[in-house]
Amino acid sequence: MVTEEQILEALKDVYDPEIGVNIVDLGLVYETRVEDGAVNIEMTLTSMGCPVGPLLMQQIQEVLGSVEGVREVNVDLVWNPPWHPEMMSEDAKLELGFI
Repeated sequence: MVTEEQILEALKDVYDPEIGVNIVDLGLVYETRVEDGAVNIEMTLTSMGCPVGPLLMQQIQEVLGSVEGVREVNVDLVWNPPWHPEMMSEDAKLELGFI
């Protein structure tokens, strides 16, 4: 049975190509839920006009689709709360020069 921790770890393989940091450390993933092999993700993008949104959605489907036990992936793109650089992990902030 797949766990939320496994899902988050797998999502670290999805990188924002413009920023070069994975979507988990960027703070774009707000919530993950796993129910009988169905993975539900609530996430945002760095901006409403983010041009890499479709690419990220495709990568999420591919990465999570290869995780054993995942039979379905649903991504809910939300805008509230709006993303802000403070949502990044300490590692991401350090890598991008925020600290």
